[in-house]
Amino acid sequence: MPSRYNAGVSDLQGKTVFITGAAHRLGKAIALAMAQAGANVAFTFHLSADKARQTLQQIQDGGVQGLAIECDLRNDKSVQQAVAQAQQRFGRLDLLVNNAGVFQTAKLEEITVEQWDEAFAVNVRAPFLVSKYCIPSLRENRGRIINLGSLGAEKPWTTHAHYCSSKAALHMLTRVMAKGLAPEIAVNCVAPGMIDAGGAERYPELLQRVGEQTPMKRAGSPQDVVSAVMYFATAPHFVTGQVLTVDGGLGLR
Repeated sequence: MPSRYNAGVSDLQGKTVFITGAAHRLGKAIALAMAQAGANVAFTFHLSADKARQTLQQIQDGGVQGLAIECDLRNDKSVQQAVAQAQQRFGRLDLLVNNAGVFQTAKLEEITVEQWDEAFAVNVRAPFLVSKYCIPSLRENRGRIINLGSLGAEKPWTTHAHYCSSKAALHMLTRVMAKGLAPEIAVNCVAPGMIDAGGAERYPELLQRVGEQTPMKRAGSPQDVVSAVMYFATAPHFVTGQVLTVDGGLGLR
């Protein structure tokens, strides 16, 4: 019998994590949690160079190694180069967190082709591409992939058709990858509901209204999501193909 039932975050000591879109907000919170757990952290950014430098410094201040990589996740060559850069720097990849995503509000008949394509390019195509190039190293190290989905993948939000559709595709991609990459790689998904990840100034009324509708009577915090991500990062490798909703019960309505 094993000496313990649950893995601890200390199990990430000496491992390498690759995170997309981690210069700020939720991605940054995940990156700092991984660093605090002892992992070396490579992360991508696109237009947030100053914030990426600040995040990188905080990672390194924790006593681990970090690497900030400028990358356009919509571009195949850029993604391939970013993954190669991380592998060259650290020599291995143990965990991939597909965090980057776009969220836009628009009525169905007002969604442009460009908005639709952008949602799918960032929310679905990018996780596919990043995963594709990380698979060899993850397979060698019996690694893990964690995708950031959404409650919107399960609920038809009428002013977010492109977002909901793309995240629904990501949930299915999670299940397909879990089946196709087993037994070497475990693949799971964290699906947040309404999370206050620094957007209170942009849409305070929405956060308040949805928070009041949530059984837990509040919007979620970045830490709520980070805790779920860290669970999948350290859970038994036998746990795969799961979508864990972190929404305070909002999806029950």
